[in-house]
Amino acid sequence: MKFVRMSSRLAALAAVITLSACGGSSDTTSDSSVVVPVTDVVLDEPVYPLTGLPISDQAAASRVAMVVKIDNHPSARPQAGINQADIIFEENVEKLTRYAAVFHSEGSDPVGPIRSGRFQDINMVGSLNKPLFVWSGGNSKVSSAIAKSDLVDLSYSKANTDGGFKRNDEYRAPHNLFAETTKLWTLAPAGSAAPVQQFAYRSVSDANASTSKESTGLKVSMDGVKVQWDWDPATREYVRTQNGSVVVDPQDVALSVPNVVVLEVVYTNTYSPTSKTLGTGKVYVFTNGVVYEGTWSRNDRLKPFELKDSAGGVIKLTPGQTFVQVARADKTAVVTAGLTQDDVEFP
Repeated sequence: MKFVRMSSRLAALAAVITLSACGGSSDTTSDSSVVVPVTDVVLDEPVYPLTGLPISDQAAASRVAMVVKIDNHPSARPQAGINQADIIFEENVEKLTRYAAVFHSEGSDPVGPIRSGRFQDINMVGSLNKPLFVWSGGNSKVSSAIAKSDLVDLSYSKANTDGGFKRNDEYRAPHNLFAETTKLWTLAPAGSAAPVQQFAYRSVSDANASTSKESTGLKVSMDGVKVQWDWDPATREYVRTQNGSVVVDPQDVALSVPNVVVLEVVYTNTYSPTSKTLGTGKVYVFTNGVVYEGTWSRNDRLKPFELKDSAGGVIKLTPGQTFVQVARADKTAVVTAGLTQDDVEFP
């Protein structure tokens, strides 16, 4: 039996303090022509920057973000840590996908299976303020590029024992490398700082904007993976299905999140896909039972993605975990109100 979680983040959502910001697209009475940068959103009470939820552990809120490259090969499932990450990016790799799970407000002991990094990771997670980058290692060119970047290299070869790396005999190599976030955080360089806020968040009293449309979910065709997200009105989260099976962690808890963001990007390089996450493109944001269609933009890898709706207003997410699909163009199908997943084909 697979259990859909009632997460600590979901419970904390009831205590989220109202965001006070001029304009923004989550207020149906606001002027949608006024664009509020994420960094201009003023919070009445401190929140975790990667979830928008009230801070319950100041030490956790002050620590550096950690990005863990998690395998998504069939032999790597179920993956540990997917329900604890604040943000998860899913990127196309060689005929499959891989997760870049971002930990900050919570950790996971163990976490994994851990696999190699890619060139695209350097730009994709650059806005997290010099995050710890946990990976199994890579070829010489990727290793050199990461070493020269501002990501803190915590590969298996550099943080083996101190990072809690070990092989799990219940998984088949090379899909069996795990580590511990508790130990990995102790390896943060002196002066490491918390990440900045990545998204704008709505308050519990904010109504859905007039630019939104009711939706019961979506389907995304990633490379080698058919991804489906179903809106669950009871938990107010989206439940992930992959190639026809509900995604669960080792405790058989289903992966469910309050926000699913689909960034349509260009991938270069035929063999090892590399996403272009600088520039602009189409975005779908699924939150609170609705979907916003708009654009993402980003001209600096050190800055967060800007997500704007069809009227040009900033799209506000529901406080809590966010899953980001870094997808190819025209590979997303919206399940609108009145339709079921069976009525919509994968693009």
